[in-house]
Amino acid sequence: MRVLVLGSGGREHALAWKLAQSPRLSALFCGPGNPGTAALAENRPVAPDRPDQVVALARGVRADLVVVGPEAPLVAGVADALRAAGFAVFGPDAGAARLEGSKAFAKEVMLAAGVRTAAGRAFTSVSEAEAWARARGSVVVKADGLAAGKGVIVAHGADEAVAAVRTLSALGEASRTLVLEEVLDGEEVSVIALCDGVRHVLLPPAQDHKRLLDGDRGPNTGGMGVYCPAPVLDPAALARVGEEVITPVLRTMAARGTPFRGALYAGLMVGRAGPAVLEFNARFGDPEAQVLVMSLDEDLLPWLEACARGTLTPRPLAVAPGASVGVVLASPGYPAAPVTGARISGVDRIGGSCQVFQAGTAMRDGALVTAGGRVLTVCAHGPSLAEARANAYGAVSRISFEGMQYRRDIGARGLGIAHP
Repeated sequence: MRVLVLGSGGREHALAWKLAQSPRLSALFCGPGNPGTAALAENRPVAPDRPDQVVALARGVRADLVVVGPEAPLVAGVADALRAAGFAVFGPDAGAARLEGSKAFAKEVMLAAGVRTAAGRAFTSVSEAEAWARARGSVVVKADGLAAGKGVIVAHGADEAVAAVRTLSALGEASRTLVLEEVLDGEEVSVIALCDGVRHVLLPPAQDHKRLLDGDRGPNTGGMGVYCPAPVLDPAALARVGEEVITPVLRTMAARGTPFRGALYAGLMVGRAGPAVLEFNARFGDPEAQVLVMSLDEDLLPWLEACARGTLTPRPLAVAPGASVGVVLASPGYPAAPVTGARISGVDRIGGSCQVFQAGTAMRDGALVTAGGRVLTVCAHGPSLAEARANAYGAVSRISFEGMQYRRDIGARGLGIAHP
């Protein structure tokens, strides 16, 4: 098969890395890709959120399957345009991608599907949102639209809640509507399901670390590291998520005429009453994808093709024993104002059970340099979480660039460690 992967981040590098191992693959292309994907595939220039450019690229490379990585192209209708042009696509149409593109829409779907979630309201008036936040004190404030993983603030106390409303209301188009919710107690975990519009299969649960600093302190980011499987969801609880979250949402979306075909990501809070949905994403998570591909013990390509063609046969995925850990290395100033252009050293010294997936990188004068906020995800698989974690941090110690920042407690919670 000839496969085109759309995107240029660590998620797309990880997907390309896994797809490149498939015996069914005859040619692999990434648009636009990054220096990491260039070692696995043929990078092609394209604006991933421009449907016309993407269709032209898919025709040019004679793609049998297009795998859409990021959320922005999905919300922009790239999958719609590709399907209309006759291509098989792993990724939902724009109507289904609204599960990520609009938090108010996602809340509406959850309520219609009977999915447990936080109580809350949507506001188009900032003053009304401020009044609601002040009256309740601790709230979660969300920008309705896409905000690159930075559109959520958990506020404790009335003053902090009002400040959060004002901060997010300044994001522009993404925050024309604000969604305010009650704060749920528990432990966060991510569950991603591969879906063909009707059926699904579940990937292992993963636990992301959103805050910039150790101990879950500092500003929210796109994700500073992740590990899987996360023990907060045992196999029985994971199956419950499939039955009580994924299945009813797929049924509701299909009934609306917008079947979901792709990776449905449920961000969950697991408390005493069981899992509740915090948010949906319409694609693989980043950095979740990086550790999930390290854990899968079978060919991913047939699964993505079956989802695209509506022929998924549900069965448990083969998962390698042990655990996987991914540590994100970020530029100085991230997430507010990343400083880029620093030379990266040590990536070529990583091997064995470890993989380095590139995101914010570029080649300049023959050298690999930083070109974004989240630069690399250093991943390792091991027979236990402790060993995978040790392997990942051992690899991190061999990589350097000026101002490199990263968390030192990724996976610590899974080992019962508060933070080192």
